[in-house]
Amino acid sequence: MSKINPRQNTSMWREIDSIRHQTVGQLKAKYFEVFGLESRSNHKQFLVRRIAWRLQANVEGSLSERARQRAAELAVEAELRIRAPESFLKQLSSPAGEVPWDPRLPAPGTWLMREFRGQRIAVQVLEKGFLYQERVYKSLSAVARQATGTQWNGFAFFALDRQCGPTS
Repeated sequence: MSKINPRQNTSMWREIDSIRHQTVGQLKAKYFEVFGLESRSNHKQFLVRRIAWRLQANVEGSLSERARQRAAELAVEAELRIRAPESFLKQLSSPAGEVPWDPRLPAPGTWLMREFRGQRIAVQVLEKGFLYQERVYKSLSAVARQATGTQWNGFAFFALDRQCGPTS
């Protein structure tokens, strides 16, 4: 790396500090100015970081040739996935709109019981949803929220294990 002119360094840091206060539109224009490409991102923090990196690389120098060669070696040695995971393929193969059954849930028709502050909460598992007090809910979390008035993870509230059914 070459010697850094302290004056250049100070102006670079001022410029980096100033971009933190810009709007996304201004950042996209600056991105185009520094990279010569339009950014597809509208994420402010991403744009700030990328622009700051480029400004710093322009002033202080980019990666050394040795670092570039090592990165290329690592990329060649990396095991790339040729095929998607089986679980992903199974999910894709299910008919459109069909949600696979969560293995943590017991079979439809099962009743889940829970005592909460002296109140007995009974929920029936349905094919699509959960029946609680003659109303169908989409999730156990929604049932727990309705029953307690507090946000809960439905699986935790009803003590359901990761595999299936209530924990002991």
